[in-house]
Amino acid sequence: MPISSAIKGLQSIRSMQNVVKSGSCNKEESTFIKLYLFEKERTRLKFQRRRILLRLEIIQNRLKEIHAFKDDMAGQMISPEPEEKSKKVKKRRQKSI
Repeated sequence: MPISSAIKGLQSIRSMQNVVKSGSCNKEESTFIKLYLFEKERTRLKFQRRRILLRLEIIQNRLKEIHAFKDDMAGQMISPEPEEKSKKVKKRRQKSI
């Protein structure tokens, strides 16, 4: 007795050889359906573009803030003011000793 007959429902399993494509795939699609689908896709893409542009604006603003902060910090590191302040502090410490 083969094993396949012992399992119920095994005969109803479809293999790729038994699957037949529908004949409606060969028919030409309706122009109206194509227009409808293209309009839906166009609307979706416009919405996504607006969201991306808004996000890009936020990112660019943040990059400008970071760049300005970096420039300020670089300017402070280059300027002689911190050196003069450190010299004054050293002079005060020497006078107090």
